[in-house]
Amino acid sequence: MNPAKKIVFLLALCQALAMSGSILLFIIAALIGSTLAADKSLATLPLALLQLATMLTTIPAAFILKRGRKLGFMTGALVGLSGSSLGIYALFVENFGLFSLSMLLYGISNGFVGYYRFAAADVATESFRSRAISIVIAGGILAALIGPELATWTKNWLPVTFAGGFVAIALLQILTLLVLSAIDLPPLSPQNHQEHGRNLGAIMQQPVFIVAVLGSMIGYGVMALLMTATPLAMVAVHHPFHTAASVIQWHVLGMFTPSLFTGYLIARFGVLTMISMGIFLNGLCIAINLTGTNASHFFWALLLLGIGWNFMFIGSTTLLTKAYMPTERAKTQAAHDFLMLSFVAFTTFLSGRLLNDWGWAVVNYTGLSLIGVASVAVLYLGQQRPILQPKQME
Repeated sequence: MNPAKKIVFLLALCQALAMSGSILLFIIAALIGSTLAADKSLATLPLALLQLATMLTTIPAAFILKRGRKLGFMTGALVGLSGSSLGIYALFVENFGLFSLSMLLYGISNGFVGYYRFAAADVATESFRSRAISIVIAGGILAALIGPELATWTKNWLPVTFAGGFVAIALLQILTLLVLSAIDLPPLSPQNHQEHGRNLGAIMQQPVFIVAVLGSMIGYGVMALLMTATPLAMVAVHHPFHTAASVIQWHVLGMFTPSLFTGYLIARFGVLTMISMGIFLNGLCIAINLTGTNASHFFWALLLLGIGWNFMFIGSTTLLTKAYMPTERAKTQAAHDFLMLSFVAFTTFLSGRLLNDWGWAVVNYTGLSLIGVASVAVLYLGQQRPILQPKQME
């Protein structure tokens, strides 16, 4: 196999291992938080801390990876191993604070994971680059099959419920370290160390940047808001844990499987059309959630939510490329990710608070109000930016 392709496939495996652990956590963490926290409205605080840590780590991780990507990725995996080990201990001693700290450490680890796709792009040839990124992101499909199964299988692995899940996450981190040890990553290209172009303030004032960020923030934020609350809502109406795990599994498949053809749809129908389709699917998800709490309601709603996230996230990321010149890429993407992940951390925490204090319906109405903002933003840009037609996206 071509050396570059071998590196890409190994990075995709690392992505799959990392995301398997993250999906497992998103299934069990809120349930653990609800058990350990004296105030049940804080059930999703550990997950919010995970998201916050991921956001705050994004920029420092970039500097660490500049010094050596292999060492940087292995550092991230080691921090994740520390977090999962602390999580095991926290569950055995029933300490909410230590559990929250373990999630914070795992969030730091996730801050490195987002750079796997950039490492793949850097080693690939120009003709293979877009496919290399897709292959790494497609690791999420494998994770969607592994993560929920691990959550169900390891639930009662140890005397303390869900502690086995953290053992599984620790093993995933060890496997990641083994895979990384087999990867020979070349140093960063000189272009990655250069910064030119307009200042960030000027870039961020553009309507196209604002709408792209709103699309990503709201698409990702609403997904986190509803997905985080779903296992709690399902257990509250007495659905078994394995059913909740299955619902999350199909949700994650909905998130990543469309990536195989979303790029084609954007080229065919236009980026704003696809973001609008994602908004519509989110609205349909909320409508289903508001009509009932049978397992089928949760299943179809979360599946549509995953597909809607895919269209909004990939569409908004594509739209963002209209906001910067090549020399402005790094700082613009960093600003985008910082704002997006900040909002995701907020909605993750808000999810538990709303569910505990006001109920499942209010969680969904909150999501509905947010996608309403995104709809207005996309309609405005569509009137201001006629250049964003399908033929411009080919």
